[in-house]
Amino acid sequence: MGELDSFEILPDHAVVPPNGVPRSGWQRTKRAARWHRPYAAILVLLDVCGVAFSSFIAETNLANADVGFKDEPGLFGVIAYLALPAVWLLVLWGHGAYDRRYLGTGTDEFKRVVRASWTVVAIVAFAAFAFKIQLSRFSVGSALIGGLVFVLVLRYIARRSLVFARTKFHLATHRMLLIGTLQEALEVHSAIARDPASGLVPVGIHLIEGYAPQPTKITPVPVHAGRDILSLVRELNADTIAVCGSASAEPVELRRLAWQLEGTGIDLAVAPQLTDIAGPRVHIRPIEGIPLLYVEEPKLSGVAWLFKNILDRILALLGLLIVLPFFPFIALAIRMSDPGPIFFRQPRIGREGKMFRVWKLRTMYVDAEERLATLHDQNESDGLLFKMKNDPRVFRVGRWLRASSIDELPQLINVLMGEMSLVGPRPLPAEDGDFLGDVRRRLLVRPGITGLWQVSGRSELSWDDAVRLDLYYVDNWSLVLDLHTMWRTIWVVVFRKGAY
Repeated sequence: MGELDSFEILPDHAVVPPNGVPRSGWQRTKRAARWHRPYAAILVLLDVCGVAFSSFIAETNLANADVGFKDEPGLFGVIAYLALPAVWLLVLWGHGAYDRRYLGTGTDEFKRVVRASWTVVAIVAFAAFAFKIQLSRFSVGSALIGGLVFVLVLRYIARRSLVFARTKFHLATHRMLLIGTLQEALEVHSAIARDPASGLVPVGIHLIEGYAPQPTKITPVPVHAGRDILSLVRELNADTIAVCGSASAEPVELRRLAWQLEGTGIDLAVAPQLTDIAGPRVHIRPIEGIPLLYVEEPKLSGVAWLFKNILDRILALLGLLIVLPFFPFIALAIRMSDPGPIFFRQPRIGREGKMFRVWKLRTMYVDAEERLATLHDQNESDGLLFKMKNDPRVFRVGRWLRASSIDELPQLINVLMGEMSLVGPRPLPAEDGDFLGDVRRRLLVRPGITGLWQVSGRSELSWDDAVRLDLYYVDNWSLVLDLHTMWRTIWVVVFRKGAY
């Protein structure tokens, strides 16, 4: 990484006094990312609007209340439209809901909003008890619950707008310089490139000492070596430095770099070689100044897992009751397209290697298996499954059933029988399942109707990417991940992304 003890190269606004002692980071000029402050201001406005609107709904219900501020509408207005939004904003700020580290990506922002809302509920309850205020439970409940719902919805809309600005117009992004070996930096670059919504844009790679400055392979961003890091950051107009893999094993150099970045507004991130491990499984425990990174085992049991199983069966039963009236029309369309069975059943491998037969609506001609041998040279997949965008074995109605994912709905029967889950890795055919090595970890959970594979590109993904996403799901399962995947599935199905 090179020596980083020359203070003369610091930005002009962070000049060190003549005695050589660096000024405190609190006294030096700080700058946040350019997009953060306007975005945080918008969130403040949206939060106030959400809380005020929930108070308005509570006020409309106040006329039917027997207690509360029915006879003192003015006092209710002061509390509902001034005090409550002010308290809510302070609590949100205290929980870090406006911290730029949690905005723009991930679920931490929404978790902090929920925690802050529970704190507001406790504050309101304590105030009512302390001042002996008789409150209408219905009015207070609608104001608090409505406030949480409206704040979450408005923040979600703001998040989607931010993601749209990042992916379509390359706005509100962080320009990142990667430091490490070429292989480690390119791995981090590939991971970042898969998630443009994060707003991280690699603009260069700086090789650590001992590596050739001119790599023999073509790289997606310029590669530098032997340069002063901070001057390179200024040249590339970067606002984030990511120290990759083995480069983070130089504690002295990393500490010096952190010192020089104080007060410059440049973020320092460390990308360890531990990949595809989600935050809840990772904990940092400092021991004598050394931050030890603890990685917990995947939690595939317990109350949350039991709740997942119950939720699977309830939603599967409701789904079957909803779609059952439409099955006769779909069955008629299939029979008119090609005489034969309505359903297609095939052996698949389930949890712990148990065999089961999956239910699907038939979308191919009855002689599809015999015709497969003549199409192997047109396979568009790089993995175990045969994929062909314009597969001649699929009849016209079948193409529509596949594009809309309606052909997967009978798998709700498998979910109801406990053979599958609503969310999980896709079940592979028994005769094609290469369950060697890492792929066997997919068998730790029940296969799902939808999953990270389906919401991240479906048929457009490579086999390696599909396996990586399935293993990520197994290693980082949570109820939040399931609910988020089901929510994303709705949009994937509506816009028919990657289905053929």
